[in-house]
Amino acid sequence: MPDATDHTFVTRFRIPRRMWDAYGTAAERKGVDRSADLVAHVRDFIREHGNKQELAELDAAEQELAERRARKGGRPKKEQPA
Repeated sequence: MPDATDHTFVTRFRIPRRMWDAYGTAAERKGVDRSADLVAHVRDFIREHGNKQELAELDAAEQELAERRARKGGRPKKEQPA
């Protein structure tokens, strides 16, 4: 059971393995983190299509992320490709 203070969680969704693998290699080639890319897509989708309540939830989630990063010293730095 997830901890009540954990504002991020692991979720499952179905996607063909070949599509997921292709997304991973394409993202890696572009220097993009798949998780961050998916979160950005969800954020953009809510901003474009969300109603008032969903936009409020997005704002609250963004605040939670900002507070969490502040406590942990910010977002980890990206490793530079060799």
